[in-house]
Amino acid sequence: MPEAGHRSPKTIAALAGLAPFNNDSGLFRGKRSIRGGRPRVRVALYMAALTACRSTGLLGQFFRTLTAAGKPKKLALVAIARKIIVIANAVLRDQTPFKT
Repeated sequence: MPEAGHRSPKTIAALAGLAPFNNDSGLFRGKRSIRGGRPRVRVALYMAALTACRSTGLLGQFFRTLTAAGKPKKLALVAIARKIIVIANAVLRDQTPFKT
């Protein structure tokens, strides 16, 4: 993603296909779901999120917090994938290493 480091966190998540979009019509208020973006980036981030959720680090703790709060596991994995791309964007923007 050549845009990484030059865009806002919301924009970079949308480019990766990890931003929630509403599915509302009239009085109906539906669930938010991810769509669009770049499939190869989304797949790579999903695999990274699977690995991160099994760790004991910051992202693993975040995954366990979300699932303990009753969120579905798939939703928690997408949230971690979004966190990964936002962290990577910030690291590239600031040119500083990530510190936990």
